Amino acid sequence: MAKCKQKTHKASSKVLTKRKNGTLTYKKSNGNHKTNKDSAKQVRQRRNKGILASGEASRLKKVI
Repeated sequence: MAKCKQKTHKASSKVLTKRKNGTLTYKKSNGNHKTNKDSAKQVRQRRNKGILASGEASRLKKVI
């Protein structure tokens, strides 16, 4: 008999994406609407993907 496989954690898989090099990326928050109160630099930086820290990524790669 084969061992049981680990199920995918659906909430994490919807938020995080795995790149070819193994890093996990996510979309930054607070960038959709009501951005007139923020500086242009803040809005511009939120357009880029965030990269998860290596300690968190190593823990979450198993469930994605």
